[in-house]
Formats: sequence, C-alpha cells, structure tokens
Amino acid sequence: MTSLSHIDLNAAISWYRSMQLIRQTEEQLARCHARGLVHGACHTYVGQEAVAVGVCAGLSAADVIFSTHRGHGHALAKGMPPADLMAELFGRATGCSRGRGGSMHLFAPEIGMMGTSGIVGPCVLQAAGAGYTFKLLRQPHVAVAFFGDGAVNNGAFHEGVNMASIWKLPVLFVCENNQFATEVPFEYAAGNPEVASRGAAYGIPGLSIDGNDPQAVALAAAAAVKRARAGEGPTLLECKTYRTRPHSEGMGDYTYRTREEVAAWRERCPIQRLRHAILAAHPSEAAALDEIDRVVRSEVLAASEQAEKAPWPETDSAATHVYAVESSPSSAATGESRAPTGEGKESTFAGATLLALRHEMSVNPRIFVMGEGIGKRGGNFGTTTGLYEEFGPERLCDTPICERGFVGLACGAAMTGARPIVDFMFIDFINDAFGELVNQIAKMQYMSSGRLRMPVLLRGCIGIGHSAATHHSGSYHSLYSHIPGLRVVVPSTPSDAKGLFTRALRCDDPVLFLEHRELLGAKERVPEGAYEIPFGKARVQREGRDITVVALALMAQRCLKAAEALAADGISVEVVDPRTVSPLDTEAILRSVAKTGRLLIVDEAFGQFGLGAEVAAAVADAGFDDLDAPIRRLHGAFAPTPYSPTLERGMTPQVENIVQAIRNLAAE
Repeated sequence: MTSLSHIDLNAAISWYRSMQLIRQTEEQLARCHARGLVHGACHTYVGQEAVAVGVCAGLSAADVIFSTHRGHGHALAKGMPPADLMAELFGRATGCSRGRGGSMHLFAPEIGMMGTSGIVGPCVLQAAGAGYTFKLLRQPHVAVAFFGDGAVNNGAFHEGVNMASIWKLPVLFVCENNQFATEVPFEYAAGNPEVASRGAAYGIPGLSIDGNDPQAVALAAAAAVKRARAGEGPTLLECKTYRTRPHSEGMGDYTYRTREEVAAWRERCPIQRLRHAILAAHPSEAAALDEIDRVVRSEVLAASEQAEKAPWPETDSAATHVYAVESSPSSAATGESRAPTGEGKESTFAGATLLALRHEMSVNPRIFVMGEGIGKRGGNFGTTTGLYEEFGPERLCDTPICERGFVGLACGAAMTGARPIVDFMFIDFINDAFGELVNQIAKMQYMSSGRLRMPVLLRGCIGIGHSAATHHSGSYHSLYSHIPGLRVVVPSTPSDAKGLFTRALRCDDPVLFLEHRELLGAKERVPEGAYEIPFGKARVQREGRDITVVALALMAQRCLKAAEALAADGISVEVVDPRTVSPLDTEAILRSVAKTGRLLIVDEAFGQFGLGAEVAAAVADAGFDDLDAPIRRLHGAFAPTPYSPTLERGMTPQVENIVQAIRNLAAE
C-alpha cells in the first residue's frame, strides 16, 4: 500500500471504520446463514471492502450508486445501517427492501442506494440512465455502477459504456475484478483480460488499480468523480481484488480455485494493510484502531439481534406496489365519452399522438425521447416530427442501435426522476431488451416497495402489412400483458390514441404503447386540447343487440366494416374495443355479452395463450349464464410472418373471415 503521509489521518481512520463495518457485518451474516436465519442466497463482500469504501468516500449524499448481486458492501459504504441490511436477508419487514429482495435486491433510494440486481449487467445501463437524468436536469450529481469482471463480457457493459461516452454522462464505472465470475476464471472468459484497456475502445479513460488499497481507490475515484462533475464524461476503473469467501455461502469453494490461492489473497487483506499503513505513519493510533474494532463488533451484534427480533412482513402485503398508487385522472379525463363528435380538427393517428407529446414536453421538462432516428429525422413514422427543432438534442436523443442499452438506460433515468420515452419503431426490436423490460422496469416499483417510480413510456408499431416479413410484423401484446407491473395500451382510433398517449405520458407506471402500422395514417376529427383517457376503460365502437365482438387496433376497424355489412342482413353486431390489454376491462365485455348472449373475439395475434383465451376465460367464469352459444375466437395464423403479399394476407383475419365467423355464430 502507498504511504499515507499525504492523506489526512481522519480520512484513513474513516476508511478503516467503514471497512471494518462491512467485514464484521458480512462475517456475522455468514454465521446467521449457518443458523438458517438467511433464507436464500448470501453473497458476501469479504476481501473487497476497499473498493466500496474508497469509491463511496468521494460521493455526496445526492450521488447515486447501482450494484449487482454482491452488493452488501456498497450498501453499507453508502450509509445503509447494518440492521436494515441484516433484516432484509432475514426476510423481515424492517429490511431495506421490506423483505422483498434478500441478498441480491437491496434498495434504499433515500440514501442513493438505487438497487442491486440478481441479473448481471443492468446496473451499468441504469447508472448511465441516472447520468442522463443529471445531464438533462442540469444537476451536479454523479452515478456509479459497481459490477464484477463477469459483467464486462455482457452486452449491457458495452452498450452502457458506449452511450455514456458519446453523451459524456457523469458516470463512474467500477469493475471489481475479483478474478472469477461465479466459478469461471476471468482469464479464461475474456479474450482481453485487461478490463481497464477497454475504456480506450470507447474513448474514455480506463485505469487499473490495486483494489485492496483504499487509498489508491479513493484517489482514482475522486479524480473520476471530479471529471464527471465537470462535464467531461465517464471513467472506467478496474479494481483488482479478490473475494476470500465462496461465491455464495454454503457453496463449495475449492473445485475451481486452491486453498493456497485463497490464503495468499487473505494475506493481502485490505483492512490489515490499511491498519499497518496507519500505524506505520502514526504508531500512537493503535489503541484508537482497537477501539474501532470493539465498537464495530458491538454495533454489528446489536444490529443482528435487532434484525432477528424484527417483525415479518404481513402476508396480505405480498402483492402491493406492483403498480403506482395514483390519484384518479384529472377532470379532463372523461374516458369513453371522448369519442369523436364532429368537433376538433382532423388528424391522423400518428399526428394525434404527436399533438399529445408536444404539449406534455412543453409543460414537463423531465420528459425526453430516445430512439433511432427520432431527432432531426422525426422518427421512422413521423412520431417526433418537428420536436427536435423545438426541444433540442438532449430531449430528442438519437441512439445507437442498442435496444437493450437504451431501454436499460431509460430504467435508470426513471429511477432518478426523469420521464423517458423509448421509441423502438417495431415491437420486434424491443424483444432484444426483454430482460431489461421484464426483469428490471416491470419489477422496480415492487422491489423497492413503492419508493421508486417507473414512468417509462415505450412505444412502437405492431401488426402485419407492407410485406415487412417476420422481424417487423409482430403483435406481442398478449405476451407483455402477462407481466405484472406493465401497462399495455393498443388504440384503434386517432382520438383514442391521443387521450391514451396523454395518460401514458402522465402515468407513473411503465407503459407499452403499441400502434398498429396500418392505422398510423387513419384520419378522423380529434378533440382539441389536452385530455386523458383512463387505462382499463373499453369503448363500445358500435352498439348492437345480437352478437358481441371484441377486437383491438386494426381488427376493431375490420370488425366495424363487417358489422356494417351484416346490418343489411338484420344481424346487429356490438363491437367492443378494450383499448388496453393490461388492465383489461372485462366488466364492459360482460355487460355487452349480457345484452347479446353471444361472443366472438377477433385478434390479429396468435391464438394460443393470447387475448382471446383471457377474454373467453373471464366470460366463461363470470358470464356463463348469459351465453346463448359457445364462445368463438378468430386469430392470426400460428406461424412467423411471411413476405409475399398473398402469403401475408392469409396470416390475419380479413373482413370476409369476420363476416363468416359472425354468421356462423349467429346460426348456433
């Protein structure tokens, strides 16, 4: 370790105490795990204490950190009380995540601990997102991502570092290279085992330092933080260190490394190295260090006892905080009464959402849009036309082609106070970011016990048409509606699109706003001014008495044409457009079925496990006595989408197919 002669003694003493707090807490947790008090995994930080302490020493209370599964040390270094950490691993209500996270999911946003993840890599993207928020809102804060060597071989690392570099985001990327990703040696898993050298590939500084030297870490981190605050962009720190306990408590440890290797690294213990350095410069401090050891040991034991006595969470709270608790929509949100009445101005579907977006961006500076070509170009479908000139490049941010990257960045931005909109063009593309959407965005409010909000709006096209073939034609609303925490919106008219889009722009939940490509040019008179349509409120597009037809988006429009054709034959069809799939307005569907006695569900998407199955199950359960005939479904073909126009036409229900299905049902 380098000399402490030019370092303030108080700083060194503070590092020592923080490192001892981490070490003593981790060793107590290991003992508690052996006693069965820790119910799941327990990933300790023993041996790596200098990294967390050195980095966090230079952060302010307003700076934020994001971590990975081995995050106990980061949480404690950022200021989490040991009792809160221990109670979390014990599954108690007083835990930092209220018993919802355990070892791998630690949340304390009130101290800038924004969360840890059992998935490798998302913290890199989320820290970049926080950096984007700070840049957007002109806040002098810094975001830090802590991750292991295994993460640098993950796509999230490359996408996150690249975005932070090109936008000069105030982010510090800290790789704790502890030599192993679980049990796989880094020297085997990496074509380039020098993590720091990868910074040059993205045009940012990369430094390799002794991760067992808190002074070296603190000095390097302080310089990187200063650089970030000055607007000079991110830094990559590779802190070479070693975990001296197993990957997780209870796991075997000597099948992939030797006892001799572990013993050698224990000799390089960062706490003992710091103690020796302090005493070499200040021999009279021995008694003070001993007292720190004693006080910390007593503090940790008291915290452990407190955590063990803490109450269990109430069982009936298990499903709370999946969605934000919001007040009812404003008086302007008149829901289904917002059908066109001949008033307003004619607009296309895409134009209607553009009106809503422009208005909300003008009154809410926290909104920004990310996507490929959404800046000067105005979006592939004109979704942001003219906004770049009005609001500038930070609020209309053209991205690299890295869907996982900018969706993960949006998550971090939302966690820190921004309202990101991700324009992903086609829903097929967002499937590349499935993990960020399902494992992070959808779960963030729940895992943080409602302390974090997730106002992310993700928009893009669905639907078959224009010979777009199999990677530009998906309709995955049923798939994403299966995920708790997401709102899934699928409008069919310009007026509905405007009202629902406004609601999405003001919502504190993540919203997947899906626009059928074949409807973007559809026109009608759209009410002027800002108005909301609440989620979960279906619209009866056409009144009828004989048969209820439930359909979304383009299928709703085709069903209206079919109903018009059948009216000449005396068949009266009621067309119900759910407008949102999650939440689904089953009450409106049941009311309609009670009136008509027959139900047909028409959906462009695959039939298996889809919207039709959900609606049919709900009606069979709660409306069976109202049915005069079996429930019928009409779906798209269960196959990828082909290119040829004749093949493409055979993939989806056409008007004539719908007419025939209604006739058949009417005859039953």
